[in-house]
Amino acid sequence: MRQLLAVAAGGAIGASLRWLMAGAIQRAAGGSFPWGTFAVNALGSFLLGFLFVYLLERSTYGELLRLMLTVGLLGAFTTFSTYSMESIRLLEQGAFGLAAANVFGQVAICLVLTWLGIQLARYF
Repeated sequence: MRQLLAVAAGGAIGASLRWLMAGAIQRAAGGSFPWGTFAVNALGSFLLGFLFVYLLERSTYGELLRLMLTVGLLGAFTTFSTYSMESIRLLEQGAFGLAAANVFGQVAICLVLTWLGIQLARYF
């Protein structure tokens, strides 16, 4: 039960942060491209890479904190389902270039940032 509550608490925080950050970035950037989702996924990928290594290999923090931060907070913070829906909407609107940039850009950047997060955690 404690594990479930840790994931749920992290999820509530992560979903709230996603909504706030993605909305603020999208309003600031404007346009049709989903910059808010892109930024959230990039940041979430970096943080997940970093925290996964840090919490498993470098810290003495317990399982509950790891579950809260990785599964709960970052699981709710990153937005793969939103990314998928926004990509389909761009395709439906005929914005094939923007759809391709969204699909391939987020995958490439998030993989690189996850790797960077892992490397940074291993360095410190």
